[in-house]
Amino acid sequence: MSLELLPDYIEKINNNFENETDIKEVIVEVEQELSDEQIALLLESFPIKLRIEIWLSFSDETQQNVFIEMKPESRELILNACDDELCFPLLTKLDAVDLLELSESLNDRFIDYAVSKMTAKQRSLYKKSCDYALDEVGHWQNFTEVQIPQQLKLSAVKKVCSKNLPTFTDVIYIVDDNAVLIGEIALNAIFKAENEEEYKSFINTDIEYISSNDDIAIASDKLIDSDTSALPVIDENRCLTGRLDLPTAYRYREQIAEAQLIQAAGLVEEEDLFGNVWQSSKNRAVWLGINLVTAFLASWFIGLFEATIQQVVALAVLMPVVASMGGISGSQTITLIIRGLALGQINDANKKDIIAKELKVGAINGVLWAIVIGAITFVWFDNPLLSLTIFISILGNILIASLSGVWVPWMLSKFNIDPALSGSVVLTTVTDIFGFIVFLGLGSLLLL
Repeated sequence: MSLELLPDYIEKINNNFENETDIKEVIVEVEQELSDEQIALLLESFPIKLRIEIWLSFSDETQQNVFIEMKPESRELILNACDDELCFPLLTKLDAVDLLELSESLNDRFIDYAVSKMTAKQRSLYKKSCDYALDEVGHWQNFTEVQIPQQLKLSAVKKVCSKNLPTFTDVIYIVDDNAVLIGEIALNAIFKAENEEEYKSFINTDIEYISSNDDIAIASDKLIDSDTSALPVIDENRCLTGRLDLPTAYRYREQIAEAQLIQAAGLVEEEDLFGNVWQSSKNRAVWLGINLVTAFLASWFIGLFEATIQQVVALAVLMPVVASMGGISGSQTITLIIRGLALGQINDANKKDIIAKELKVGAINGVLWAIVIGAITFVWFDNPLLSLTIFISILGNILIASLSGVWVPWMLSKFNIDPALSGSVVLTTVTDIFGFIVFLGLGSLLLL
């Protein structure tokens, strides 16, 4: 999704508000030039009071489409700021998949209203999906698969396939009278077949499928690694219930990766730029508290070298440099590793190679910046032993940071602890304590 036009339209709307001019002309441009997802981002760039004014300027169709693309908290802000008669129309054209995506941020009265406006088929599909847990394929499947009974004649099959088919449809599924999945046949094979016998010979009965109770993360990886745009979903009786397509698999993977990167900063995925102040404060307070505990732990280790610091004041001046270099180096590595874990790119097979690569990078940067900082220290304090002390400390801390940047998120994930939530706090503690012990310990040995 290109965001090139977004800043221009944000600036145009801001200028209109500042000059107290009508924004309708700009809104028409926005509807024509920006996608629904881009409009959602545009709205989230404004305080809630101005956001509502912009929101009410959009057409009903745009509102319905953009509402689906918003983050949960941004959606709640719209619903809380508008009367019910303005909110209900947003929910009148939702299908089962759309409502599933929105249901976590909607209260019961809105969900009940949306369900009441669905067709009987969509209502049934929605209730069926709700029976599955959030991490199960059944909750994420869509119902756009094309299935035909096995006894259907070739001419009828060709007629079905000549109609407008759902996107990412390159095969149709063959089922028996009980909807049990029998096989699949490629669309091009259907139109190539000239008679019933040839048509049946093209049916592939040895197909890949996903169980509706499978883990969505594993199933998404399986689909992405396959050579197809979708995989059929079956229940415990092998009945075809839907399919998992590539857009859904990639959307899930991107959501997980984005959530982990955002949570690494102690935030939550749903937080809006102009969200509730108390909610935002609560979201961040927990991790600030944890970070405070680790900071006191590092301070305790520093306190062990109080006598050394009192005699060599230069050590106290240079301590932030040691901590900063280790923290930055580690954060670079851990961000890369968390993204790799989220995308399924890291496993037992390539773990050693990743560690080796990161240690090489750490060694190169460690030697480079240890020399630079050691030279600066020598010019500043004219003390070769102090320069040697900080040289060894910087090199060692960057190497430990590189190693920890790989091992910390890896070990946390093994214990089913989200590395994005706690990885940076643990990493900072490791690099701070190691850096201070090495720096102050060497200072005690070499300078006293």
